[in-house]
Amino acid sequence: MKIGFLGAHNTESRDSRLVSLLIDDVLALDAGGLTSSLTLEQQLRLKAVLLTHCHYDHIRDIPLIAMNLFLSQAAIDVYSIPSVGDALAGCLLNGELYNRFMESPKGKETIRFHTIEPYKEIQIEGYGVLPLPVVHSVPAVGYRVTSSDGRSIFYTGDTGPGLAHLWRFVSPQLIVIEVTAPNRYRQFGIEKCHLTPGLLKEELLGFREVKGYLPDVLTVHMNPELEAEIESELSGVAKELGNSITLAYEGRQVDL
Repeated sequence: MKIGFLGAHNTESRDSRLVSLLIDDVLALDAGGLTSSLTLEQQLRLKAVLLTHCHYDHIRDIPLIAMNLFLSQAAIDVYSIPSVGDALAGCLLNGELYNRFMESPKGKETIRFHTIEPYKEIQIEGYGVLPLPVVHSVPAVGYRVTSSDGRSIFYTGDTGPGLAHLWRFVSPQLIVIEVTAPNRYRQFGIEKCHLTPGLLKEELLGFREVKGYLPDVLTVHMNPELEAEIESELSGVAKELGNSITLAYEGRQVDL
């Protein structure tokens, strides 16, 4: 399984893109940085997109990739929970802000939206995909994605503390998890359902207690202005736990 990080941050600039992962060039996790990171040819190779929740920075590029696919007479399957489908159809692709790419009088939608159910595994393009509910300010899911050879990644999307209920469902080789801000924002993280390095440590200790090991950990959704502080604190957490915990970045590739 080849995992590419198209975007790894929670704001966009010349040097940072919104969160989006790409697995084996065909399966995307979130859509904050799809069109700005991929050529038209690469976009046409995409088969499916898994969206974690309805916040703009995670669904932003769905209308843009829809336009590119529409002009090429192609289509793509998008999977998520009902609230995400409602946001796409009612806000972004409502015929006013952007075209109704989820509708077609001939049944040939450019965006084929599929509603998923938490805790119910489905097969998507040869991968086993298990959506799991995470703790956020709106309904949200993370995804365990398992390849045909049994290797798996767990991607949380945006989440706050309180993931203990999920650990029995995942035994991944890699966790990709958000860390939005440094420890001085701990209360903000608790209230707004985001993680800091200290809060991440608590979640990983819970994982190790349940599973007896810790996988490699990569973080995303960092605020670029606070990234140096986050990285320093994560280095301390990694040392305390004796485990690999590093920051993702745009263009990073991981072979699992």
